[in-house]
Amino acid sequence: CRWGSQFNVPPSALIVARPAGICSMMKLPVQASAEGLDAAFVGVPMDTGTSNRPGARFGPRQIRAESAMLRVYNSSTGAAPFDSLRVADIGDVNVNLYNLPDSCRLIRESFRKIVASGCVPLTLGGDHTITYPILQAMTEKHGPVGLVHVDAHTDTGDKALGEKIYHGTPFRRCVEEGLLDCSRVVQIGIRGSSYDPDPYKYCRDQGFRVVPVEECWMKSLVPLMEEVRKQMGDKPVYISFDIDGLDPAYAPGTGTPEIAGLTPAQALEIIRGCKGLHIVGCDLVEVAPMYDVSGNTALLGANLLFEMLCVLPGVKTM
Repeated sequence: CRWGSQFNVPPSALIVARPAGICSMMKLPVQASAEGLDAAFVGVPMDTGTSNRPGARFGPRQIRAESAMLRVYNSSTGAAPFDSLRVADIGDVNVNLYNLPDSCRLIRESFRKIVASGCVPLTLGGDHTITYPILQAMTEKHGPVGLVHVDAHTDTGDKALGEKIYHGTPFRRCVEEGLLDCSRVVQIGIRGSSYDPDPYKYCRDQGFRVVPVEECWMKSLVPLMEEVRKQMGDKPVYISFDIDGLDPAYAPGTGTPEIAGLTPAQALEIIRGCKGLHIVGCDLVEVAPMYDVSGNTALLGANLLFEMLCVLPGVKTM
């Protein structure tokens, strides 16, 4: 490594064939817990909370497979995460596919241990329900967190089919439990048809900043992220990135696609724009690989997770 560190480093494809070895995130070492790590990739293979097309339970596996294309340094930003932090893949949370509330309990308990160890989790989803129990665990240590939320949907519904927990409700549940610092929540890329004439009223009433996708079309999001950094300040921030925030032309492999979404370049601007924030955790959710036989959606997800790693506190640049 450039900095002479002894940290875990993804092997070079010049030495180790990409299809060879255990299918871990970026072919990193796999360990049983987050102990001793600065950051960890962790999968939550659950889609019990989906409302349309299932399949996100297979997201973590496919993201890991496509991540074999990723390399050590971010040549665009100069970030050298593996010279800076000790990182590994700690496997998957063993969820209960037949019981959504119990899965939430298992996720919450697993992330309590990760957070208690001082490790920053980078989570491979899984449907967006998983962010609710993750934030329950996060706030036990950090208190209410700011949120940079990229999505086609606000995920602030109350109930569906009589149920209060599914992938359309996590952030309303988080508000109700005081998990979010509502003055430091921004939702970017929101769009789609609605059952309500004013679908963003609840979010705005809580103090969220909602950025509909129309405000993002045909422009750089660098100026927006300058404003977001000021809004977030130096307090703890969580990044939650739903792959359906991107246009389905780029990311068709998801359960609830909406047309006219963000571009991959805008996704990079958003994540890179979080550099310097006190990021305490990140997730990339809703990759359902069977709807994209090319693997491009999972490849995009893997790259976005790498970009999240590159903006974590403590990451040096070359």
